[in-house]
Amino acid sequence: MTRPTTHILRLLKWGRILARHGALRGLEAEPTTPAPVKRLCRIARFGTIQPKEPDYAGAFRAIGPAAIKLGQTLATRPDIVGEEAAQNLLTLQDKLPPVPFEEIKAEIEAGLDGPVEKFFASIEPDPVGAASIAQVHRAVTVEGRDVAIKVLRPGIKKKFVRDIETYEWAAAHVEAMGGEAARLRPALTIANFKRWTNRELDLRREAASASELAEAMKSEPDYHIPEIDWDRTSGSIMTLEWVDGIKISQLDELKAAGHDMPHLANRLVLTFLKQAIAAGFFHADMHQGNLFVRADGTIVAIDFGIMGRINRQARLWLAEILYGLTTGNYKRVAEIHFEAKYVPSYHNVDEFATALRAVGEPMRGKPVHELSVGQMLDGLFAITRDFDMKTQPHLLLLQKTMVMVEGVATALNPEINMWDTSAPYVRRWIREELGPESAIADSINENMATLKRLPDLVRRIEEKFPTKGGAPEPPPLPEIPLIWEKKAHQGNGSFWRYAFTALIAGGAGAAAMWMWG
Repeated sequence: MTRPTTHILRLLKWGRILARHGALRGLEAEPTTPAPVKRLCRIARFGTIQPKEPDYAGAFRAIGPAAIKLGQTLATRPDIVGEEAAQNLLTLQDKLPPVPFEEIKAEIEAGLDGPVEKFFASIEPDPVGAASIAQVHRAVTVEGRDVAIKVLRPGIKKKFVRDIETYEWAAAHVEAMGGEAARLRPALTIANFKRWTNRELDLRREAASASELAEAMKSEPDYHIPEIDWDRTSGSIMTLEWVDGIKISQLDELKAAGHDMPHLANRLVLTFLKQAIAAGFFHADMHQGNLFVRADGTIVAIDFGIMGRINRQARLWLAEILYGLTTGNYKRVAEIHFEAKYVPSYHNVDEFATALRAVGEPMRGKPVHELSVGQMLDGLFAITRDFDMKTQPHLLLLQKTMVMVEGVATALNPEINMWDTSAPYVRRWIREELGPESAIADSINENMATLKRLPDLVRRIEEKFPTKGGAPEPPPLPEIPLIWEKKAHQGNGSFWRYAFTALIAGGAGAAAMWMWG
């Protein structure tokens, strides 16, 4: 097991890099940041020359591959890192210098258990993409098919295991400080990040995800998933159909090719809604680098290392929440939050509905470019704090993807109104899924007044004997001994809890200044 001093030295080294990019100022200024974390920030930035504008994405790139992936995850958590940092981290594309082709060739031969000539007639030595976990080369199979080969970077698994171990250690200590840090559940955030990353590090899982999504979306027009070459795929190698098209980020090229930009934007939004709401299985890395447009207007998605799942009950809640926000039915949106146990039952449904109205009304009927994202997020975070709403990790990927889809759709069509685009699809899906059930529910509400006390009775029973409703059970968290718990056996645990930063980080800070100053 890694020693605490090793974790602290790693954190200080990373903190030093963050400080040099001005990326600790927001965390240090946030009133809800635990005092020990603020002291760590001050130690890390001591003596640094910081830029006027923080560069969060640059800092995570400088730290390394695991940090890049963590930064992409934190882009969905402005409640933790702040809106400014989250917006900056959304630009974090994991582009890194490529691994030399000879090393990649050795990885291919080891992964496929044979010489490359047995599988490929040719492989282009220069990669078409080099990311934090893998890089991609264009090739031609011995049968003459154009393919893309995705290869894990040598030694990448070991690097991720080491860094994530330190993330877990730090998150456990921060969460143990209580208060706002405990409500935001950083340990659970890291646990989910670890699970997602482990999936990305097994390319057979990515290949299976691509195959499953292709099956779920086969009836969707103008949307395509590249076919997997299973004979040339292993845990560290994935071979798939080559994609010819224009990156969806190349707006000028799309316009020059005659593509209908508003149509592409609408198609992208509706495709995401079908994946998330109808299929419950969605591509969770839909940034501009992973989407192409073919000459016939078909949107082609690539890179399925991160996928999201939502069970049927959560999809029903999601659809009703979206439709309720679209139509202004804030009472129903509030009721769903209580049914899902996202809001503790000791709060008042009507008060929560009013709070939602204060955030939702300014957004309705406006195109995205007219909305103040900052004001909207401030309002939403105030609601989560005021109503003691804990983070729902099973929705983090969904939130991240919705932000990505909105960003890409807005770039294609700045006038798009996400509510108006989503409403017809969501309304139709709710009618198809809930029509008979809704009619029965309405009949009960209207004609069986004698049962008006039943919901309160059922709620009391559920509180006494919890059912399987609500958010999915969180994954088990690793047992991480806290520094002050170890010292508690010696009779000075509370002192170490308070002085954990000053005593350990203070001494290590001097070493950090010498090593990285």
